[in-house]
Amino acid sequence: MSNSANPVVVGVDGSEASLGAVRWAAAEARRRNVPLKLVHALDEASLGYPQPMPVHVDLAGLARQRGHRILHAASDVARDTESDVDIRRSLREERPGAALLDESRAASMLVLSTPPVRFLGRFLAGSVTIALAANADCPVAVVRPHAADDEPPVEGPVVVGVDASPTSDEAIAAAFDAASRRGAALVAVHAWDDSCLGALFEDTRWTLDRPAIEERERELLAERLAGWQEKYPDVAVERIVVRGAPADRLLDQAVHAQLIVVGSRGRGGFAGMVLGSTSQSLITFALCPLLIVRQG
Repeated sequence: MSNSANPVVVGVDGSEASLGAVRWAAAEARRRNVPLKLVHALDEASLGYPQPMPVHVDLAGLARQRGHRILHAASDVARDTESDVDIRRSLREERPGAALLDESRAASMLVLSTPPVRFLGRFLAGSVTIALAANADCPVAVVRPHAADDEPPVEGPVVVGVDASPTSDEAIAAAFDAASRRGAALVAVHAWDDSCLGALFEDTRWTLDRPAIEERERELLAERLAGWQEKYPDVAVERIVVRGAPADRLLDQAVHAQLIVVGSRGRGGFAGMVLGSTSQSLITFALCPLLIVRQG
């Protein structure tokens, strides 16, 4: 394994969800033949608790000890998953978002965990996850425990969302690469939604020519995929053009997928947390890992 290769970085906090992300990240590092870097960021509250404490209590020291235990436990999980992967550990004394954003500058991928989806999305993705997905300098994978067995799925196709935006180029490239590395099929989904147009036409004698619209959308998908199958002849591709909201149609495919890949419009600053509604919906509800690829 090349020690100079940019690592797959995964944030760990000791939770079962984060250990699932560690397993997924270890397998990804093995596929890419790069190191795996485990990062734990100390809670800033532990480093500077505002209330008076007994002189013999060192909160910062206790937090560091706990952080090292979390990293060692995650390292054991990674080693059990992929014994040949070069594993590195980093304890950062700063906010998790800032630490992982900094780590993303030298990473090939940043892997984050989210808790399982609860009733009505009660456990929604946190602001740190959404901000990192929008602003990291590398692709961001969001991994949630699978509903069936608490482990992310390792079978099924790679699904990529395709539209007319420039970010689709990066998403398509990443999706073909991921499918090839996994020996998986690729499902390219292009969703088109005419609900706003339908409302405009409902009080007129005009009607939408949906067959013509769908044909144009099929042509768009074919244009976006042109050349990629020749570059990746080992990847079988299924093309799906469907009417409806992109997030809903991609969530339909997530039920049987091992990975969904989408593009992100880019960064609006960490405070702005600019991320498209499709990506946010997938972060919150997709049952398989999600890879978000930012333009540029």
